[in-house]
Amino acid sequence: MHVPLTSDQRAIYPSLKGKRVLVTGGGSGIGAGIVEGFARQGARVTFFDLAREDSEALVASLAGTGPAPVFQQRDLTDIAGLQTAIKRLIEENGAFDILINNAANDDRHSIEEVTEEYWENRLNTNLKHLFFAAQSVIPAMKAQGSGVIVNLGSISWHLALEGLTLYQTCKAAIEGLTRSFARELGPDNIRSVCIVPGNVKTPRQMKWYTPEGEAEIITAQCLKGRLVPDDIAAMAMFLASDDARLITGHEYFVDAGWR
Repeated sequence: MHVPLTSDQRAIYPSLKGKRVLVTGGGSGIGAGIVEGFARQGARVTFFDLAREDSEALVASLAGTGPAPVFQQRDLTDIAGLQTAIKRLIEENGAFDILINNAANDDRHSIEEVTEEYWENRLNTNLKHLFFAAQSVIPAMKAQGSGVIVNLGSISWHLALEGLTLYQTCKAAIEGLTRSFARELGPDNIRSVCIVPGNVKTPRQMKWYTPEGEAEIITAQCLKGRLVPDDIAAMAMFLASDDARLITGHEYFVDAGWR
């Protein structure tokens, strides 16, 4: 029986305390788990999301756990607005130590129904902002001589799941982007890694699965537990910490061995 750990059973990384962390798509699901995890480490977390109600509820739920996370409502497909917001945050509070590129949307679609407009929308939603968020934080990371970029991939393209062609195209590209960042930024002591989640139990994912579908996923996993956002956050915190100081350029699966 694989039971999720309670907060007081999880690892503490002293090197994360006081670090400035930026999380995209941090208001719900995996992103909310990541925001909570870093906040409980004593990191100073800022997160972007469109969903105001969920995001404000998350901030309220974390009152008293450490430095209060800061929520900004942002449309990440507005690249100029995204970069302006990041630049302002750096000017006001200093460099971000850690960027978690989490935001994505896995709407289902068939190949036949994809239009050029929908193609652009999906790539803007699932890939473009990752590059430009990183581009925005990199100069200050270089100036301070350190930084970590954690990109969120997906197991979906490794399994060639149906109905996700454009999402999977973006998620495959993210692994290439991660390796390119690692090579280009390594001399500046900036690390770049990718987390590849399996099927994580979130309210959004539960829209797609019947109990029978869930049972099929668990059967396909080597380990029979159900992944939750905390499991992804645990990997993100380790990879962002100084314990992982010489880890870069690769992807790390958190999927219970789903094959």
